[in-house]
Amino acid sequence: MKIQVRYFASVREKLGAGESVQLDGAQVPRTVGELQDWLARQSEAHGLALDEARGLRTALNQTLCMPDEPLNDGDEVAFFPPVTGG
Repeated sequence: MKIQVRYFASVREKLGAGESVQLDGAQVPRTVGELQDWLARQSEAHGLALDEARGLRTALNQTLCMPDEPLNDGDEVAFFPPVTGG
């Protein structure tokens, strides 16, 4: 399963604009929350930027969503802090 991940505001400052991830195997994340956990384990920078205690908001295919939203091949998931400037 291939997922496009986008980062915004302070998360973007730490991780860049985003990345494309290929998810294969038995431990494939099935939800947006599981994807966040999976990404947080990929590096120390990911862990700090995606820490659940920060209260990050998520969007699936450009619609705000809850962590239990299921993932499908080709989805776009965005992570951003609860308050962003603009």
